[in-house]
Amino acid sequence: MDKLRGMETFIAVVESGSFTLAAARLEMSAVMVGKYIALLESQLGTRLLERNTRRQSLTDAGRVYFDEAKRVLEQVAVAESSVERLRAAPAGTLRVTAPTSFGGCVIAPLTATFLQRFPEVRVELDLTNRRVDLVDEGVDLAIRIGDIHNDDLVAKYLCAYRMVICAAPDYLARYGTPQTPADLVDHLCLSHTVWTARNEWRLPGAEGEVRWKRDAILRSNDGYGLRMAARAGAGLLLQPEVLVAEELASGRLVQVMGDYTPVPRPVNLLWRQDLRPLPKLTRFVEHVVQGVGEWGL
Repeated sequence: MDKLRGMETFIAVVESGSFTLAAARLEMSAVMVGKYIALLESQLGTRLLERNTRRQSLTDAGRVYFDEAKRVLEQVAVAESSVERLRAAPAGTLRVTAPTSFGGCVIAPLTATFLQRFPEVRVELDLTNRRVDLVDEGVDLAIRIGDIHNDDLVAKYLCAYRMVICAAPDYLARYGTPQTPADLVDHLCLSHTVWTARNEWRLPGAEGEVRWKRDAILRSNDGYGLRMAARAGAGLLLQPEVLVAEELASGRLVQVMGDYTPVPRPVNLLWRQDLRPLPKLTRFVEHVVQGVGEWGL
């Protein structure tokens, strides 16, 4: 038996004064009302109602159960109302994970403007290059770069993750401007330490793919540090376009080998399947998609 339905039936019987009136109130038969009461008394192991052909009255146990049952149903109504409010407008805590560089440069500022629009939302933004399990770790939304291999999640394409090869003007003045990947042998290159044989970037060369120069003059685990070194003239830099946009616009870095940049990788938004996603998630997804589109990424 549905315990909450049994409580509701018992309360209706007490408040209406008869099985017949309770049945009309609940839109069920008087026989079904009697079954709910009998099952409830059987589960509790005591009588809740004293009844004869003319009247009914509560037992001592019935009076206690009536008060507590009403309190339980009131709390259930409050809980359901709270959920409905969440579904009506963005509110509550939203847990988001994104790659460190892309998340810090793109998702963090978009999160700031989202919070200005929806002050009832709180966001926990986890910037990590680790592949987070949304279900096990209770994450609402993930931003991932690369192909998707999980059919259990909803995926929405966000933008292309484009790479740029660039260098400071004084470096190019000293070493010349490379034209093709074959020219890299005569240049100093900077590399990120996470680029291994498994995930390194490859350039489309004239005779097939060419690996980004392995014998880098400087390797670092921090993209910002590599950008600062490139601005200081240390060598050629290969980084996401979004991270070097300001340097390129100001002329502190100059793009080279534009026809030989690596194939862009897709950036996707991923979330768990839900028939009715909460507004805090759907509005955030809409906000990020719109923001990225306006930035022209």
